[in-house]
Amino acid sequence: MNTLDKLIVVGDRVLVKPKTLSDKTHTGLYLPPGVQEKERVQSGYILKVGPGYPIPLPVEAEEPWKNEEKIKYVPLQAKEGDLAIYLQGSAFEITYDGEKYFIVPQASILLLVRDEDLFD
Repeated sequence: MNTLDKLIVVGDRVLVKPKTLSDKTHTGLYLPPGVQEKERVQSGYILKVGPGYPIPLPVEAEEPWKNEEKIKYVPLQAKEGDLAIYLQGSAFEITYDGEKYFIVPQASILLLVRDEDLFD
């Protein structure tokens, strides 16, 4: 069993595994540790997705004794396996099983790259 299966992402958030960053620029200059981690925009792969934005159900006035609390959600655009470009300032860093992950609200995701053939 994958240890990430134990994690449940709540609401409009996604769990992101940060993309491994190169320690040098495209021109060949080596960067000191931590420089790229301080960038305002980061990228990573979405591993888990929350259920979405909760929406209230209409109350039926004819049967007020029914108290069925079924919550419906507006699903997120992000899907597992997408590459997300997100704002670093809104992300929460966590460490789980020795790995670094970020919990990112969907509102902080600027761009999604979806490659359907990535896992074939």
